[in-house]
Amino acid sequence: MPKVVSNTTPIISLLKIGKLEILKVLYDEIYIPQEVFNEIEAGKHKKYYLNLLAFEWIKIEQIQDRKSIAYFLDLDKGEAEAIVLATESEADLILLDESLGRFHAKHAGLRVTGTIGILLKAKKQGLISELKPLILELKEKGVWLSENLIERILELANET
Repeated sequence: MPKVVSNTTPIISLLKIGKLEILKVLYDEIYIPQEVFNEIEAGKHKKYYLNLLAFEWIKIEQIQDRKSIAYFLDLDKGEAEAIVLATESEADLILLDESLGRFHAKHAGLRVTGTIGILLKAKKQGLISELKPLILELKEKGVWLSENLIERILELANET
């Protein structure tokens, strides 16, 4: 299985729609840096919160080069640590939704996907039968998706 590192947003988005287990099925294990864990823990009061320590397939790892975070002043700590962890561990894939984080990750030579890519892959593999209700639920639960993006996603999923 590929080594996959995740930022906070894809995990939270999947928690919001009750689909966190898709990550286990698609990737077997997910690695997160300490700061991503901390960001998720900061939302303990949220309805969708689950304690990630309860999932043996989610591995929390410390980054080795703390100084490298300084190169990512325009990113939040979770994103910066996720990119550093993915680079240090020679991850096959990093899960990031924010465009600036994706830019930095691609510049670092990392392969990137996000929540929508995960859901599209899950549909392609038959883990979910329909994407549209999940996309609408994400939007309803505060995940920003433009109408144009939703149209493109549904075209890719053959749901137009």
